[in-house]
Amino acid sequence: MAFEGLTTRLQNVFSKLRGKGKVSDEDVAEAMREVRLALLEADVNFKVVKEFIAKVKEKAVGKEVMESFTPGMVIIDIVNKELTDLMGGSQSKLAKANKPPTVLMMVGLQGAGKTTTSGKLAKMLQKQNSRPLLVAGDIYRPAAIKQLQVLGEQIKAPVFTLGDQTSPVEIARQGLQHAKDNGNDYVIIDTAGRLHVDEELMEELRQIHSVVNPDEVLLVVDSMTGQDAVNVAEHFNQQLDLTGVVLTKLDGDTRGGAALSVKAVTGCPIKFASLGEKLDALEPFHPERMASRILGMGDMLSLIEKAQSNIDTEKAKEMERKMRNAEFTFEDFLEQMDQVKKLGPIDQIMDMIPGMGKMKQAKDLKVDDKQMGRIEAIVYSMTTEEKRNPDMINHSRRKRIATGSGTSLAEVNRLIKQFDEMRRMMKQFSDMMGPKGGKNKAMKQLKGLGKGMKFPFR
Repeated sequence: MAFEGLTTRLQNVFSKLRGKGKVSDEDVAEAMREVRLALLEADVNFKVVKEFIAKVKEKAVGKEVMESFTPGMVIIDIVNKELTDLMGGSQSKLAKANKPPTVLMMVGLQGAGKTTTSGKLAKMLQKQNSRPLLVAGDIYRPAAIKQLQVLGEQIKAPVFTLGDQTSPVEIARQGLQHAKDNGNDYVIIDTAGRLHVDEELMEELRQIHSVVNPDEVLLVVDSMTGQDAVNVAEHFNQQLDLTGVVLTKLDGDTRGGAALSVKAVTGCPIKFASLGEKLDALEPFHPERMASRILGMGDMLSLIEKAQSNIDTEKAKEMERKMRNAEFTFEDFLEQMDQVKKLGPIDQIMDMIPGMGKMKQAKDLKVDDKQMGRIEAIVYSMTTEEKRNPDMINHSRRKRIATGSGTSLAEVNRLIKQFDEMRRMMKQFSDMMGPKGGKNKAMKQLKGLGKGMKFPFR
């Protein structure tokens, strides 16, 4: 999970502050010392940390904070705002040319993920009803052109290539002309990975830049390299005038030093963050939402946006009706799981829900996609009749299902038991909210509903 180590440390620091009715200068100094250590351990640039702590301290020791009813919460709010400013303040959107096509030039080191990010970016633009053209400008890495062509086939986006014997400058020039001739409104030029000290290859980039005059020069960096990613961004920016940064592998970066340092050190905004291997795992970077995630406050806006773009509204309404009428079957359960999977990995979804980041570390809330896969295997091993009528699943049928799914009889029993409890809970809730129920009655009974429920079916 992104920022896991930093989030845990900061939550521990602020939980102490929250519990205090009064906060002294010594409490603030102690908290800031802990925050400083947490940021340094997260591989944030030491100059950035120094400035950040100074800004927070300046605002946190004022009379207004000390005399407020909830000084701890006020200090957390100050840290939240400063973290947001540190990462850019607000979302930096992709530039758009006045006259199409808009040209995006992807640059970076070898292995940072430029080619995959180019494909992800093309898919994101397609969702916005654009017609991107991918230009294969990496003639040095074996199979780089083929990789881009495969990505293009997967997302049904055209790929322009002249093979690996033509110079990248000429490929870029002809690719741009091809886009103009064929009505593509975005051109994404995938360039070869290079070190910033390789003068010959950096000169090649400058030539491509002068030929196509890109609207965006996006540096793709591996966020797991921490301070190295920031140093690379600084060097590339000096030579190319970058317009933005794309952070890849952010889902595997438990520290988050690159995300917190790159804007402050280089002045280049982070435009996108890649949070997985799938082609739709690229998100616009929202500093205020990322700050909220880092502090363990969740990110409901991003979750709502994901749900709106991935979940079928009609199916959701039908599912709601079935739940209200206690008609929920294992077939519906499979469909629900499929809808949830479209939102992304379970642990990432839980991180977006306020409070769940900490809760998921609890014994009964160990959630992972492998576990969900085992549950799916059990349900798929049932016959159609069994899925529609779970009450008919007796002991011999359960043994058959366990064998067919490669799981144990205990796991099958646990799933069916928890499924029955869930259906009963839905029925009770539906009755409480019905005409004979009411809000007060519902709230009283709700407290007893979830006892013993574990997620997902443990």
